[in-house]
Amino acid sequence: MDRAIQIVERALTKYGAPVYVRHEIVHNRFVVEGLEKKGAVFVKELDAVPEGAPVVFSAHGVPKSVPANARDRNLLALDATCPLVSKVHVEAERHHDSQREIILIGHAGHPEVIGTMGQLPAGAVKLIETVEDAEVFTPADATKLAYITQTTLSVDDTAAIVAVLRRRFPLIAGPHKEDICYATTNRQEAVKAIAPRSDVVLVIGAPNSSNSMRLVEVAARAGARASALVQRAADIDWGMIKDAKVVGLTAGASAPDVLIAEVLDAFRARYDVTVEEAETARETVQFRLPRQLA
Repeated sequence: MDRAIQIVERALTKYGAPVYVRHEIVHNRFVVEGLEKKGAVFVKELDAVPEGAPVVFSAHGVPKSVPANARDRNLLALDATCPLVSKVHVEAERHHDSQREIILIGHAGHPEVIGTMGQLPAGAVKLIETVEDAEVFTPADATKLAYITQTTLSVDDTAAIVAVLRRRFPLIAGPHKEDICYATTNRQEAVKAIAPRSDVVLVIGAPNSSNSMRLVEVAARAGARASALVQRAADIDWGMIKDAKVVGLTAGASAPDVLIAEVLDAFRARYDVTVEEAETARETVQFRLPRQLA
């Protein structure tokens, strides 16, 4: 997510404002509004972008029709698709080339799902959202089947769906390496570590952020008495906190550090606070920027 934000900021520096961005660059209003103040213009579709202007595709990825449209209109396209999402796109094309029917485990309507399904002809990818979907899915040929996943899902929910698919279709092909984003996985593991001893777990993130909403669910399942999503300090329900002695705090992958600091400051203004950090993994992965901005 940091890479996508950096791409917009570098584009603004190189080309000047306005730089257009198709859809929210990441699912966080604080980030989006900050980029708008710097000169980014967020649009739903490319027809709102003047011919020849720079346009950034969001971190969630886009259907193949979108860059093709950008070329037709002579737009200067900058692809901020997360490399982990691009990996799923490559997997989908590889399975399609091998004439496998493809199952995508994900949430209908999510931009990443729309982008992934849009890599291939209509009907080539079937969406499964739940264990129940997996139980009733009927492939054209159970010996020529593969699955891929959205990168921001619940690790446990996805594992349950995959288990059903593998039980029903033993020959199903899967990813060489887990599709779910390492940042999503790491945050879910950290929440599992803190939830059992937390009276309340607060997740800083956006309601349209899949990985943030999954953290709220994971916290509840892992033993927190209550869990809730807050976009920033002003959203905290202090009535929910009043009897809590231990509050767990985490953030979605696209929530900037400044919002975490803001929430901590809000707690310090009301309570005597002792902060204990729980680290289950250290993230050191870095991805290259598009060559136009490198």
